[in-house]
Amino acid sequence: MTLGIKPEQALRLRLMAFDVDGVMTDGRLYYGPDGEMLKTFNTLDGHGLKKLAASGVTLAIITGRDSAMVARRARDLGIEHVIQGREDKGVALSALAQQLGLSAGEIGYMGDDEPDVPALEWAGLGFAPANAHAAARSAAGTVTEARGGEGAVREVCDSLLRLREGQ
Repeated sequence: MTLGIKPEQALRLRLMAFDVDGVMTDGRLYYGPDGEMLKTFNTLDGHGLKKLAASGVTLAIITGRDSAMVARRARDLGIEHVIQGREDKGVALSALAQQLGLSAGEIGYMGDDEPDVPALEWAGLGFAPANAHAAARSAAGTVTEARGGEGAVREVCDSLLRLREGQ
């Protein structure tokens, strides 16, 4: 399955950016007894991200929260562009594109909630997990079968890779 993406869109892709909560995680936040916040990441998603990066697509994270866990996960996956604490995700994505010399048609974004809508609408490819808020699902060109934190990122990565490899 290729999620309705055209091969030429996948081949043009140079940057794929992701929200974290509700996309790379299931959106739940766990607080420990000392007030520390914990997130759970899916290893299948992580492998998909590494494969997509190995294919030549630059990866980025744009998230509304500041989290040491996100910085750590990005380091573990080799994601160098990590933008945290930004609710203006469309502006953040556009600024990153300008910094990298890319146009909207060369960029994909995956988000799950209202703050992601401007980025989803601006990017050439927009993705939302199955359990995303209706506004994000509507703004995204593609909605995955998998839920956020349960393989939605991997589904997007695998679909892009199949198209980029001509399968």
